[in-house]
Amino acid sequence: MFCSDFFTKKVVDEEIMINLRDMLNQETILLQAEADDWQAAVRLGGQLLIDSGVAEPRYIDAIIQCTIEFGPYYVLAPGLAMPHARPEHGVKKTGFSLMTLRTPVPFGHTENDPVDILIFLAAADSSSHLEAMSQIVTVFSDDEAFAKIRQAKDANQINELLNQMVDI
Repeated sequence: MFCSDFFTKKVVDEEIMINLRDMLNQETILLQAEADDWQAAVRLGGQLLIDSGVAEPRYIDAIIQCTIEFGPYYVLAPGLAMPHARPEHGVKKTGFSLMTLRTPVPFGHTENDPVDILIFLAAADSSSHLEAMSQIVTVFSDDEAFAKIRQAKDANQINELLNQMVDI
């Protein structure tokens, strides 16, 4: 598959913006996974970025190290985390992956634990991921969509939801 077939690009202020729908597919979505703890969850979901050619293995290690040093700053809402690290820690190109956990795990966040939905971000620069981030806010601001993601059994259900909610 060619990059032009894989990514939908928008040109905004002469910068290429990446659409979330086109980043999440069979290769970058893992649903109802099992993880014993937050580190296992980060390794499992981060592996999707590696397998899809978005990041190097050291990117996962950087996420874990940053969490140990700074805490679970990327746990954004009850049950929702967006693990990420700096681009220089092994990002090859901008990409996302999504993982749900069958059994939520604590990340050490006092208000938003335990986590059962993880959206992994690997940003190669400071702007190409912003459109996708805006789309994530749209999806996760909707309680019904949040519930549908939790209950999804296959990647097609996630893609159908994104098609309904996210503008091209």
